Amino acid sequence: MANNFNEAKKEYFQTLKQYVPIVERVHGGSHQEFYEVRKLFDTIVEKTKEAGSNKPELNQEFAQLREITNNYTVPVDVCESYEAVYKMLSEIDKAYHA
Repeated sequence: MANNFNEAKKEYFQTLKQYVPIVERVHGGSHQEFYEVRKLFDTIVEKTKEAGSNKPELNQEFAQLREITNNYTVPVDVCESYEAVYKMLSEIDKAYHA
């Protein structure tokens, strides 16, 4: 588990960049909320890039993610990759607010 946002970013962003589009393609039809999860993740990545070495302002994005995902509750009918995405997003959220 990452202790701060920079560690979480290093640990999870690359994997999430690979998983999120795949999970969206596979599960988006039956889990419409994932389209919004993808948009928010893309915004988080972009804002993080723009911030450079500074901490980006992501409170709104994480608040929306928690609302859309019901605090990262994994639906029962999804694959392990979907579950992994929610776990990684949750860890990044926690690290951001630590």
